[in-house]
Amino acid sequence: QVQLTESGGGLVHAGGSLRLSCAASGGTFNRYTVGWFRQAPGKERELVARINWNGGSTYYTDSAKGRFTISRDNAKNTVYLQMNSLKPEDTAVYYCAADYSVLTGAYNYWGQGTQVTVAS
Repeated sequence: QVQLTESGGGLVHAGGSLRLSCAASGGTFNRYTVGWFRQAPGKERELVARINWNGGSTYYTDSAKGRFTISRDNAKNTVYLQMNSLKPEDTAVYYCAADYSVLTGAYNYWGQGTQVTVAS
């Protein structure tokens, strides 16, 4: 069983930066694909970025390309999301998820989320 804990959220002004961390305990985190998701009020949860087990492959949604960078340090069991040039529309609760299942099309482990608020 893997426990995920997000941190690094907060209040920032538009154009600012934040770095989110997703720390894992238990399980074999360094073998898992990890995704960062976000959910804004009244909207569905959406994928922001994901990274494969060794960091060799990353994917970003259009909203994140050029502004966000996902990375991981398997020695620390941690995945990061560096967010630059933040916009008010980036305001959301950000979640990390690990262990994507091809069978179910879903991630098996989720964190509790961290709030990101971008003021205009």
